[in-house]
Amino acid sequence: MVILMYFSKWQACGNDFIIFNSFKNKFIFSSEFVKKLCNRNFGIGADGIIYVLPSLDADFKMRIFNSDGSEAEMCGNGIRCFAKFVVNQKLINKSSFSVETGAGILFPEILKNGNVCVDMGIPNLNSDDIPVKGFSKKVVIDELLNISHENTAYRINCVSMGNPHCVIFTDKIDSINIEADGSIIENHKQFPKKTNVEFVQKISDSILRMKVWERGAGITLACGTGSCAAVVAATLNNLVNNKADVILDGGKLNIFWDKDKTNHVFMTGPAEKVFDGNIEVDYEQHDGIR
Repeated sequence: MVILMYFSKWQACGNDFIIFNSFKNKFIFSSEFVKKLCNRNFGIGADGIIYVLPSLDADFKMRIFNSDGSEAEMCGNGIRCFAKFVVNQKLINKSSFSVETGAGILFPEILKNGNVCVDMGIPNLNSDDIPVKGFSKKVVIDELLNISHENTAYRINCVSMGNPHCVIFTDKIDSINIEADGSIIENHKQFPKKTNVEFVQKISDSILRMKVWERGAGITLACGTGSCAAVVAATLNNLVNNKADVILDGGKLNIFWDKDKTNHVFMTGPAEKVFDGNIEVDYEQHDGIR
């Protein structure tokens, strides 16, 4: 049976998503159809697909799939788009609410200026949890990683924000081959579940510039969880003091790590609707809930 299904396209710092309200039918597309929808030549075009689902433990549940069809635990820019979408659709009449994600329950709040502040929880530095292998220490901060591309070695910092991140500080961010080195590090044997990769340059004590290679998506204009991981790693390397504006190719995020009190990381930034539309969907070609 072919039906028309409503979607809404949103972006946060240029990181763009196709959002579906699956709160009632709980429908999830097959991986192949996700890849087709995200294709910028033959589909709608996006970095990922987001579903709004019911939750037994929170106001909503968010599931997100990368443009390669794989499911991600969380997405910082995605949850800001999710928050604005559910309010825009009048699915909730509160400005602050709870969202169940693969990284736990998170708490977005829509501010009066339209930005969204999200309590991203506690950063995890335990190498087994991230996971990252092959290092003698349980915390991988400022450790050497050799990669095959042109015999390159990077000093890496590994942080989980519910999903894995490898943060690399550099003084020459524009000279790095993000596509080549990012892909190699994402798939490096020392990251058994792959990893997101952030290349970060300190601009000042309160400003970081970042370029990102996202696991399952490649080069994107921004990464919210990556920005959180970058500020955590920068704080641990004494580059910033718990907070910074992270300048991305698609915009700016403000990150605050409340290290001395709650140990939670707070991310604040924009999210905007791009357009709404409908697509034809053949239910028999998809998996239903998965």
